[in-house]
Amino acid sequence: MGGEVLGFAVAGLAAYAADLALFLWLRGPLGQDPITAKAVSFLAGCTVAYLGNALGTYRRRAVALREYAVFLAVNAAGAVVQLLCLLVSHHGLGFTSARADTVSGLGLGMVLATCLRFWGTRTLVFRIPSREVAEEEARTSWTG
Repeated sequence: MGGEVLGFAVAGLAAYAADLALFLWLRGPLGQDPITAKAVSFLAGCTVAYLGNALGTYRRRAVALREYAVFLAVNAAGAVVQLLCLLVSHHGLGFTSARADTVSGLGLGMVLATCLRFWGTRTLVFRIPSREVAEEEARTSWTG
């Protein structure tokens, strides 16, 4: 599972870089509004992450268009988790400084969202067929 986590992290870092670079380019030189820029950069980042996982981390598992749709849904759920952390901290608990927003949205929110994305990607998107699950568990279990 360590290789799986590492592969997921590498794909995620590449996706983050694509998301950030595209957002900055759309907002800066192209002068797009922030919502449009973020929507486009989010989809680009999701696509990079999906391709990194489909062609790298989970390359031995079946991949189809259905998985891409589920992958987008899992990533959208992760984005909601980040927004909820920010909402609770900023509006619910009254922590309104820029630092508090960063810690709640990009710190705690990102950690929780990444855990959700890893679980969703592994369980819902690139799931192992049941026979393979049993074989993998048998290979990786410790029998003492």
